[in-house]
Amino acid sequence: MNVDLRTNKETVMTDAQRAAAVESALARLDLPAKVALLAGADMWSLPANEEIGLGRLVMSDGPAGVRGEHWTADDPSVAIPSPTALAATWDLELARRTGRLLAQEARRKGAHVVLAPTVNLHRSPRGGRHFECYSEDPLLTGEIGAALVAGVQDGGVGTTPKHFVANDSETDRYTVDVRVDERTLRELYLAPFEAIVRKAHPWGLMAAYNGVNGPTMSEHDELNNRVLREEWGFDGILVSDWTGARDTVRAALGGLDVAMPGPATVYGEHLVTAVREGLVPESTVDELARRVLLLAARVGLLAGAPAAVPAELLPAPIDGEALAREVAARSFVLLRNEGGVLPLDPAPGRIALIGAAAAEARIGGGGSAQVFPTGVVSPLDGLRAALGEGVELSYAVGADPRTFLPPAAFPGTAELTGTDGQLLGTAKLSDGAVRWLGALPGGVEFAELRHVRLETTVTAARPGRHELAIRGVGRFLLEADGEVLFDGELLPEGDDPAGGFLNPPERRFGVELAGPVVVRLSHTMPETSAFAGFGMVSFALGHGEPAASADELIEEAVAAARAAEVAIVVVGTTEEVESEGVDRDALRLPGRQDELVARVAAANPRTVVVVNSGAPVLMPWRAEVAAVLLGWFPGQEAGAALADVLLGAAEPAGRLPTTWPAEEADCPVWEVTPADGRLTYDEGLFIGYRAWQRRGEAQPAYWFGEGRGYTEWSYEGLEARLSGEADTLAEVSVRVRNTGRRTGREVVQVYLAPDGVDRSRPDLQLAAFAVVEAAPGEYATARVSIPRRAVQTWDSEARAWRTRPGVYTVEAGRSAADRPLTLALDVSAG
Repeated sequence: MNVDLRTNKETVMTDAQRAAAVESALARLDLPAKVALLAGADMWSLPANEEIGLGRLVMSDGPAGVRGEHWTADDPSVAIPSPTALAATWDLELARRTGRLLAQEARRKGAHVVLAPTVNLHRSPRGGRHFECYSEDPLLTGEIGAALVAGVQDGGVGTTPKHFVANDSETDRYTVDVRVDERTLRELYLAPFEAIVRKAHPWGLMAAYNGVNGPTMSEHDELNNRVLREEWGFDGILVSDWTGARDTVRAALGGLDVAMPGPATVYGEHLVTAVREGLVPESTVDELARRVLLLAARVGLLAGAPAAVPAELLPAPIDGEALAREVAARSFVLLRNEGGVLPLDPAPGRIALIGAAAAEARIGGGGSAQVFPTGVVSPLDGLRAALGEGVELSYAVGADPRTFLPPAAFPGTAELTGTDGQLLGTAKLSDGAVRWLGALPGGVEFAELRHVRLETTVTAARPGRHELAIRGVGRFLLEADGEVLFDGELLPEGDDPAGGFLNPPERRFGVELAGPVVVRLSHTMPETSAFAGFGMVSFALGHGEPAASADELIEEAVAAARAAEVAIVVVGTTEEVESEGVDRDALRLPGRQDELVARVAAANPRTVVVVNSGAPVLMPWRAEVAAVLLGWFPGQEAGAALADVLLGAAEPAGRLPTTWPAEEADCPVWEVTPADGRLTYDEGLFIGYRAWQRRGEAQPAYWFGEGRGYTEWSYEGLEARLSGEADTLAEVSVRVRNTGRRTGREVVQVYLAPDGVDRSRPDLQLAAFAVVEAAPGEYATARVSIPRRAVQTWDSEARAWRTRPGVYTVEAGRSAADRPLTLALDVSAG
C-alpha cells in the first residue's frame, strides 16, 4: 500500500500550482468556450480544448464495478459485491481498498470519474435501488461512503457521491417532489453527504432527479449553493443525473456545474443566450467553469496543473478477483445456525444444492450498476471446485423465480443498417443480448442507424417445445428458419424514460425444435427517444429449453434433499424485483421459493438457506431451517466466496446494515408512491431501527447490526471520557473476548441514548463502531470516537446545530437490540 510522502508544504504548493493553472486557463476562454465545458460532449465525456491544454474527461458508472464508456461483454469489468454487501462488512479499511480497486479499473478503462457511491438511505425496504445504497443509518452510510471515496481518489480518480439528496425510492423519480422537514433532512438524509464532504473531500457530487420541498435538485440554490458549498466547503463539481437538467437559468443559478449527457442539453447555446440577455451573470458561468477545470486538473487533464495524485504515489496493483472474493465472504451475514451446522464438516457426506440462483448466480442488481464481469463463479461451480471429487454434490432447480427468459446462450452477429438498408457496421455477440449505450460498434453514428438485425443459431440440447422471446421496446420482426413468429411493436411499461432500456417488456413464442435452427431478430429504431442525442440500443432474444412443470421441479428438489446429509437452498430476488427505475411492490420471494424452502426443510432437518438478494425479503420459514445465511448480491466471485464460508475457510463476518422485517405490515415506512406529485416523509426521524425501537410488540425478524459469525464473544469492559476536541464528544474503549473455538472478527457497535424526556428524538442511535479480531480466548479492545454531532439536533429557527445537554447512556454491543454494556455520560451545553 503506497503512502503519500508529500509534506503539508508540498501539498499546499501543488494546490497553489493547480489553482494558478485553472485561473490561467479560464482567463483564455471566451463565453462560448467556458459554456462548452459545462455540458457533455456525448454520453460519458466532457469535451477537450486543445488551446488551453484540456483533455477529454470521461465518466463511468461505478457502484459495483467500473463499466467504462462501452456497455458490452467485449470490454468486461471486475464485478464487486453490491454496496449493501460492502456496508455489511462494517469495515472501513476494506471499503477503502475497494475504492482503490475501482480507481484501478477506471484507469484501465480510460475513465477519470466514477459515478459512485450511492449514499441515499434505506428509508423503505421497497426502494428499488436498495441494493445500491449502504444502510438505513446515516452514520454507517457516511463512514463507508467516505472510505470508498477516499480509496477511489487515492487512485487519482474522481467520485460523485449520489444522488444529492432524498432520492430514496424510484417511483416517479424524475418528477417527484419530496417533502421533508428541515430537521429530518439535516439529521438523516443530508448527514451522509456532509460526512463524506468533510472527511473525504470528493471531487464531485451528482444531483438527484427529484425535487426537495419544491425545487428540483439540479436547480436547488439553497441546498447546492448555500449548504453544500458555503456551509460545508465543497469545491468539486455538481453533475446532473443523466437528463436531469431541465431549465437553463434555474440550473445555472442553482449551482449545477455539468449537464449530462450531451451534446443536447439545457446549457450550450441556451446558456450563452441567457448570459447575453442578462438572465445569468457571466461570473456565475465563471464559477461553474472554474470547478470543471479544477476537476480536470485534479485528474491530470489540464496542462501546467499537477495531478492530485502523481503516478509515483498511485496505490500498488490490486488483484481484483481476490478482493471481490474477500469482500463477498466478509459481507455474508449468518442469522441462524442451529446445532452448529455451519461450517460444514470436513467430510460432509452427500450435499444437495438446490435453487435456480445456485446454477446461475445473481451477482448484482438491475440498472446502471450492472457491468459485464470478467467471469462468474456460481455457487454450483464454487462448491464443486472446493469439495473435489470425494464429496457427492447433486443439483436441482427446485423453483425458478425468473419472470423473463435469459438471453439465448449462443454466439451471434448483429448487423447495423441505415434508412436505405445500407450496411453501416457489424458486431459479434456472445449471447442473445444487445446493449449499447452512448456509442455504437464500429463507430456507427446513432443518427444514421435505423435497423439492428441479430442472427444466431439456436441449438436444442434436447428436442421438444422450446420458447423464444423478444425483450425490448419498439418494432420487432422475429423469424425462426424463415417462419415469421412476430411482426409488431412492444410498448414500454410505466413512465420512466429509462424503463425501455433497464426494464423492457417481454413477448414469448413456443416452437418445436429437434436440432439447430437459424433465428433472426430485427429491431427498428424509434424515430423519437426520451434520450435523444446519444446512442441507446437495448433488446434481447431470449431462449428457454423444455422444462418440467413447477410441481415436478419441487418434487425433484425434495427427493434430492431427503437423500442428502445437508441440503443447501439458494433463494433470491430477480432483476425485475430489484432494479433501478422501479420500486418493489412486495417483500416476499418471487415465485414458489418459500414453498420450496418449507418442503425441503421438512425433508431434511439440516437445511441451510442462502438468501441471494440486495434488500430485505420475508422469510416465513426462518425458524424451520438449520441455518440462514445472507449472501446479498455477491459479485462475480459469488460461488468461490460462498464455498469459503460454507466450508469454514472464511468466517461470515457481516452484520446487517439495515433492519429486516418479519411481516410487511410491520414495516415502519412502507409508502414510496407519490400522491399528487409529492412524497411526504411524515415519519420524520423515525426510519429503520430508530422506528422499530418504538414499535412495541411488532418486532423485526432481525435487527440492524445483527449477525453471528463462527465464534462467540463476551463483552467485558466499557470506558468513556469526554473529549476536548471541537468535533469529538468522547473517546470510548470496549473490551471484548473471543470465548469460542475459532479465530473470528467482531463488529463492536456503540450506541448513544438520550434521557428519554424529549420524545422528538430517537431512543437510540449508532454513534461509533469498529471491527476487531481475536484468537480463541484472546481479548481485543475497540477504540472509537463519538462525534459531537451525536448529541446535537438541528434548530430550524436558529438554522444551526444545537447541543442538547443532559445525561446520555453509552451502550456497547452486537446489534441495536443486543447492548450488554452501558455507562452514563454527562454532556454539558456547548
